[in-house]
Amino acid sequence: MTKNSALVMKLNVLDRLLEIVDECRIQANGQLDEATRGQKGQFMTPAAAARILAGKFRDLSGELNIIDAGAGVGSLTTALVERALSDFSPISINANVWELENVLVENLNYSLELCGQAATESNVAWSSKVNHKDFIRHAVSLIQQRNSGRGSVSFNKAILNPPYLKIAASSEERKLLRSVGVETGNLYSCFVTLALMLLEHGGELVAITPRSFCNGPYFNDFRRVLLDGNNLNKLHVFESRTSAFKGDKVLQENVIFHLIKGEDQGPVEVISSTCANDPEPITRIADFHEVVNQNNPDRFIHIVTNDEQVEIARRIGGMPCSLEDLGIEVSTGKVVDFRTKPNLRHNLGEDTVPLIYPMHFQNGLIEYPVESKKKPNAIVLNEDTKKMMVPNGTYILVKRLTSKEEKRRIVAGLYTGSLTNVSVVGFENKTNYFHAGGQPLETDFAKGLWVYLNSHIVDQYFRQFNGHTQVNATDLYTLRYPSYEQLINMGKKVRQFDQDFFDELVADL
Repeated sequence: MTKNSALVMKLNVLDRLLEIVDECRIQANGQLDEATRGQKGQFMTPAAAARILAGKFRDLSGELNIIDAGAGVGSLTTALVERALSDFSPISINANVWELENVLVENLNYSLELCGQAATESNVAWSSKVNHKDFIRHAVSLIQQRNSGRGSVSFNKAILNPPYLKIAASSEERKLLRSVGVETGNLYSCFVTLALMLLEHGGELVAITPRSFCNGPYFNDFRRVLLDGNNLNKLHVFESRTSAFKGDKVLQENVIFHLIKGEDQGPVEVISSTCANDPEPITRIADFHEVVNQNNPDRFIHIVTNDEQVEIARRIGGMPCSLEDLGIEVSTGKVVDFRTKPNLRHNLGEDTVPLIYPMHFQNGLIEYPVESKKKPNAIVLNEDTKKMMVPNGTYILVKRLTSKEEKRRIVAGLYTGSLTNVSVVGFENKTNYFHAGGQPLETDFAKGLWVYLNSHIVDQYFRQFNGHTQVNATDLYTLRYPSYEQLINMGKKVRQFDQDFFDELVADL
């Protein structure tokens, strides 16, 4: 057989490898319990997305020792094997996969058998192991063995689509994780952290996860794990929340990231695509300081996909003031409605005060009351509820959660004390409110803040580091703001909500 004919056979064998496994994925999806898939975080990777992940690896030559935790039917390992055999000349491939779901393990074994056939026909040594066991327990055990000098297991590639679930603070898993110095409350960050710990120096990790780790205090420890002593080499975002997982009910935006363990940080390749099959993804090389602002101690990760986004980050990130500089604060509404149900009233009446919900946001203003069969308009003022109230006056409210249909991530409403003749008011827990040490804001200042938060440029900046529909008080603290005088001047110029005028005022800062 000539060299060329051998290459043709090699490509023919590989041509259908991932497609066959993807058919297994579709079949297995139909066998999983739809009611528990979301509860277990079971969102398996389609072939197109799997190829994108495999394409992020820099070097798949030599001896490959692979980690694939939460492997499903083996789509990611198959994609990695496909690329290694097609584009590189590995000496050997050793695939180590973990999967607990019985329905998936049979398909996983079949996928690895196909990978083995392709490797053998490419004259590449092949071995694999299906670990039908809990990845957290097994990984912690391997790390403990290595730390005590009893273990010699070594991995140099990790490819992951981990489950997207929280871990209870009192769970056995959290105790196990703490035993090896891991502090995280989410399965996806836990899987990535453990895989990174298992990798040898210079090992590569590629994962697809929700974007939620890019910001917020909940993921501070995880960002530290990713960024300390590693090279965040690539970031790939999808503009649609569902495009990476077609057919699955995934509501969070996803990001693929590529890390090289122990390597010095360099520029970051940032890719944006409309979907996994996008023929023309947008790629730019960003300086690391554009991705992680060194002045932000929480090290939020900004995904800046084009020069326009760089300019937005420069302008808004360069605003002169923090909330502390302005002498104001932002808090989450104190009224948790389900905890005080007996005190809720549909309409304002004797001994009640307004209770403001997201439903009261109307075209940038807080309108009160609003007819609703589901939510009340008022809360009884008594000994139990008075501690949840704030003095009536002028406040800026921001929705904590925005619906999938809303075009904006930050939705700010102007609340004025003239809405009702009361001494105090309640803000429900699904709102954030800006205040001056628990007191109302000065009116023109509040209106200027209202203009700023509702500008398109601030919303675009916020999206660079916030990939989900939740806006936390911590996120609003992270923003930079105009000076007190600039906010006052803007506030004096507005009488009503006018998006174009708001954008002009902020553009002139």
